Amino acid sequence: MATRSQTAAVLLAGALALAACGSGGTSQTPAASGGGGKTLVIDTSFDLKTADPGRTYEPTGLIVGKAVYETLLTFDGADVTKPVPALAESYELSEDGKTLTLKLKQGATFADGTPITADDVVFSLTRVRDMKGTPSFLLDGVEVAKTDDTTITLTSKAANPALPFILPNPALGILNSKLAKQNGATADAQDKAEQYLNANSAGSGPYTIESFNVSSQVTLKANPKYYGTKPAYDKVVIRNVEAATQKLNVQRGDSQVALNLSGDQVTGMPATLQVKKTASANVIFLLANQDSAISKTTPNAKFVEAVRKGVDYAGLLELAGEGSTQAPGVIPSQILGALPADQGAKRDVEGAKAALAASGLSNPTVKLEYPSELTVNGLSFQPLAERIQANLKEVGITVDLQPAPVTTALDNYRNGKEEMGLWYWGPDYPDPSDYLAFLPGKTVGLRAGWKEGTAKEIEEAGAKAAETIGDDARKTAYADVQTKLNASGPFIPLIQPSQNIVTAASVTGLEYHPVWTVDLADLGAK
Repeated sequence: MATRSQTAAVLLAGALALAACGSGGTSQTPAASGGGGKTLVIDTSFDLKTADPGRTYEPTGLIVGKAVYETLLTFDGADVTKPVPALAESYELSEDGKTLTLKLKQGATFADGTPITADDVVFSLTRVRDMKGTPSFLLDGVEVAKTDDTTITLTSKAANPALPFILPNPALGILNSKLAKQNGATADAQDKAEQYLNANSAGSGPYTIESFNVSSQVTLKANPKYYGTKPAYDKVVIRNVEAATQKLNVQRGDSQVALNLSGDQVTGMPATLQVKKTASANVIFLLANQDSAISKTTPNAKFVEAVRKGVDYAGLLELAGEGSTQAPGVIPSQILGALPADQGAKRDVEGAKAALAASGLSNPTVKLEYPSELTVNGLSFQPLAERIQANLKEVGITVDLQPAPVTTALDNYRNGKEEMGLWYWGPDYPDPSDYLAFLPGKTVGLRAGWKEGTAKEIEEAGAKAAETIGDDARKTAYADVQTKLNASGPFIPLIQPSQNIVTAASVTGLEYHPVWTVDLADLGAK
C-alpha cells in the first residue's frame, strides 16, 4: 500500500531536474504588496502533476490542494497527533474501530456560494477511492454512506483507527459534486474532470485557482465567498525554482518564502530573514537483505547487530546539519507512537567488533546501494554512504558503495535485490499504521527480503498494533513494535533530516507540516 514515498522519489528527481530551468528571479509578479492587495511569492522545487484532489499525491500538489479544497478533518498547526474538525463539526470512532461517524458543519459553502451537502462528501470520497488515481489507496476497503442530510458514516471491514488521521489529506478534499459532474467528474475510472480542475476551483477552501502550470507557476487568489476567516494574502504565487535561486530570491526580496533549502544553504542568512529549522518527517534508514539468495552475509543477525552498533549516528547528524535529529525508530518524532530520543542506537565500536566475531563472518564485504542523484530535504545520500563506509571499516566490514540512478536503484530496492540499501520513507499519512510496512511480508519488509512468517513475535506485535484503539494504547503498541524491530529486524533507522524554511520578516504563522508542508491560509502578514 505505502509505495507512494518512493514513487515520490522518482517524481522528485524529475522535478529537481525540471526546476533547474524554473522561473528564477525573473517573475513579473510583485512581491509583498501591490495595487491589488497583498501578494505572497513562494519559491519551491515543483513536484507537481495535477490540481485534481482525487489524483494528487505530490508535495507541491498537496500545498495547492490544502489551500483550494477543505477536508472533513484537519490538523491544528503542526500537531499531527490529533485530528480536529474541519468540514465535519464532530466525529466519533466506534468501539470496535470499524465505523467512523461524522456530523457535517452547517453554513459551509463552495467557492460559487453553493452549500456543501452530505451528497457532495459521498461523491468526493467515493470518486477518490474508485477512480484509482494515486491516492485511492487511502480509502481502500472503506464504504462511504450518507446516513441523513448532516451525517456521513465510513465503514471498514477491519478495525481502522488510522482513518481520522487519513481524512485530513488534501487528496480527500470535498468537491462541489454538481459542478464537477457537469465537467466530466464520475466516481469511477471513466472520470474526465482533471482538465477542468486544473484550471478551475470546485472546492470550499480559502483560495481558488487563478492559473496553474505544472512546470513553472501556480497562482491562487483569495476566495471571496469563503465562509471562514479570510486569508491575509489576496494572492499567492508558487514558483518552480531550483534551490540555489530560491536562496538568492528570498535574500533580495523577490520572494517571501523559500521551501527547499538545505542546512548548508540556510547557514549565515541575514538577520532580516526568519529561518525555521525543524526535523522533517522523512526517516533515512539502512536495510540488510534477509534473503540468502541475495546475500550470504546480511541475513546473519549478528552481522546486522555489528552494523547497528558500528554506525556513528552523531557523525551522520553533523553531516545532515542543524535541525536534523537521530531517528530512534522507523516512526518519525512528529507521529503518534514514535520512540523517545533516548532509545536511539548508540555507537559502540567494541560491541560491534564482538558481534561481528560472534557472526562467524571473517572480514565480510557487502554492497551498499543508494540513489545517486536524489536529495532528501537538500541532503544527498553520497556523503552519508561514505561516512557509513568509513564507520564500518573500523569494525572490520568492507562496504562497496554502489550509487545508481534513482530509477535503477528504485527497481532493485522495490524488487528486494539490494544486499544493503540506503533509503528514506516519508509518511503516506501521519499515522503509525503506515509504518507496519516495515514488517515481514509487508511492502518495505519484502524490499529487505524479509518474508512473512520469519519473525513471528514482531508480526504478532504488528497485528495487535493495527487493531488497537485509543491514543495511549496505540502509542504503547507501536513503541513495542519498534523496540522489537530494532532488536532483531533488518532495518537501522538513522536520521530525520532537517526541513529548512526561510521567510521574510513580514510573514507570520508558518509551521512545517509533514503532509502539506505549509498551510497558506495560516500565513499572516505584518
